[in-house]
Amino acid sequence: MKTKDKTLPRLSRRKVLKTGVAAGVIASAPLYVKNAFSQSGELNIYMWSDYLPQTLRDQFKEETGVTINFTGIGSNEELINKMKATKGRGADIVTPTNMRSPQWEPLELLQAFDLSRVPTQNVNGGMLVVGEEEWNFGGSGSHWLPHIWGTEAVAWRTDQWSPDGGVPSYGDVWAEDVSGKMMGRPHSMMVGAGLYMETIGELEPGDMRRAYGSEEAMRPIWRKVTDWVVARKSHVGKFWNDADAQKSGFLQEGMVIGQTWDGPTLAMKTEGQPVTYQAPKEGALAWIDGLALPKAARNLDEVYAFIEFMYRSEVGGETANKTGYNSAVNGSDAFLSEDSKNNFSEAYPGDALDNLWPWPTEPAWYASIRSEYRDEFVAA
Repeated sequence: MKTKDKTLPRLSRRKVLKTGVAAGVIASAPLYVKNAFSQSGELNIYMWSDYLPQTLRDQFKEETGVTINFTGIGSNEELINKMKATKGRGADIVTPTNMRSPQWEPLELLQAFDLSRVPTQNVNGGMLVVGEEEWNFGGSGSHWLPHIWGTEAVAWRTDQWSPDGGVPSYGDVWAEDVSGKMMGRPHSMMVGAGLYMETIGELEPGDMRRAYGSEEAMRPIWRKVTDWVVARKSHVGKFWNDADAQKSGFLQEGMVIGQTWDGPTLAMKTEGQPVTYQAPKEGALAWIDGLALPKAARNLDEVYAFIEFMYRSEVGGETANKTGYNSAVNGSDAFLSEDSKNNFSEAYPGDALDNLWPWPTEPAWYASIRSEYRDEFVAA
């Protein structure tokens, strides 16, 4: 079994801003659906736990009368399992990551969006194409809309550690001087370790991407990675699964360095905590989280009102300011705080944006095999 290696569009706030201004589509207010505006409805959202600040939920309620019932998730696996268990019932919007389309299509739990009700001109066109091409299930239309993009890279306590030469490496996470004081998410730590191993001759350059080509290609590569991280398991101080666990690791549990998402660390940095985040030499792991519509969704008018709200440039900017992630909405740069702008430039210095490592499209067989090796690492 093989899958094409599809990479994401260049992820740059500068490009998002340029696209939005050139198109002339920075809207001052959403085009609310009449029923959602005139009635006090509800909207049930399964979304990454730190993606929708309470201030935006309150603003949406004030402007539309719609109450958001928010359920935070910590991983794509958690979201998929929750949807399978309920046969898609209970949620009006869910938020899968772009490369997971091969795992969602056979579940038949999602429906296509009515794009005539979506202000698609307000969102990055390159990211929108991901839904049109990779989430166009059965040729029935896009089942995915872009929402937030971000990366996973190296974060650390600035009062306790700093990288040699100013630029970190995934190898730093496994260094002796931070043994027992490092944290990460198991499967993505293994990818980071693999990318580092490519640079030191323990894997061939490009092996981690070639592993997506077939089961036969994947197993020997991931066998080497698994053996490498298992031999260093004692270095791990904490495995995290969501944003809150990353924050508590640095602030309460003695972690000094970690492979983390950008949002939690940069949000703490904005609050004045002694932490920072930066793309490593091997390249930050990049992804786009989107919005998807379950077939069993009951509050469709409210769904489209919410999308219109989230696709306002000022809401996109405020989302980035509050969460530390990056908005897919055109023109959101104009609403970024100085802290957000500085954090972004410090996280991606030099050619870091040209050196991103977008997660490839992930078939079900790949996820299954990866889980085998991940479980072996965690249990070691």
